[in-house]
Amino acid sequence: MKKDKKQNEAVEETVEETVETTETAEETTEASEENPTAKLEAQIAELTDKNLRLMAEFENYKKRTQKEKEMSYQFASADTVGKILPILDTLELSLMQDATDGNAFKAGIELTVKQFHTILEKAGVTEIPALNEPFNPELHNAVLRAEEGDGEPDTVVEVLQKGYMMGDRVIRHSMVKVKA
Repeated sequence: MKKDKKQNEAVEETVEETVETTETAEETTEASEENPTAKLEAQIAELTDKNLRLMAEFENYKKRTQKEKEMSYQFASADTVGKILPILDTLELSLMQDATDGNAFKAGIELTVKQFHTILEKAGVTEIPALNEPFNPELHNAVLRAEEGDGEPDTVVEVLQKGYMMGDRVIRHSMVKVKA
C-alpha cells in the first residue's frame, strides 16, 4: 500500500510539472512570434515536458516488470512445493507403519524414492552419467583417485554422490572416484 501511494504521488508530481511546463510552453509560443529567443525557450520547455513524461513512463515500466518478476518467482516456488508435498505425505505414512515390519517400511521408502524420481523427471532434471565414463571436470567432482582396479586411466570407477542436470545446466556435480 505504501509503495502504491508513493507511486501515485510521484505520478501526480510529474503530471503537475507537465501541466506547468505545457502552460509555460503556450505562453512562450505566443511570445515567440515577437522574439526568436522565446521560440527556443518554448522548444526547450516542450522537450523538457516530453523528457519528464518519458522518465515517468520508464519508472512505471521498471516497477511493473519488477513486480511481475517477483510474482513469477512466487508462482514457480509454489508449484515446486506443491509437487513435493506428496513425497512428504508418503514419508509420514511410512513413519506410521509398524516399526517391526521392515518390509513395509522399506516399501514406503522405495515408493518415496520413486515419487522423487518421477517429480524430478517431470521437471526436466536428469542424472549425470558417471560410472565407467571418462572423467569430465564440467560434470564430475573427483574426490578420490584409485591406483588399483579395472578400467582406463581417468575413468570414473565409483560414484560417491550422484550428480544432476536440468537441461544443459549442472545442478550438482557427481562426486566420484577416478582411476589414476
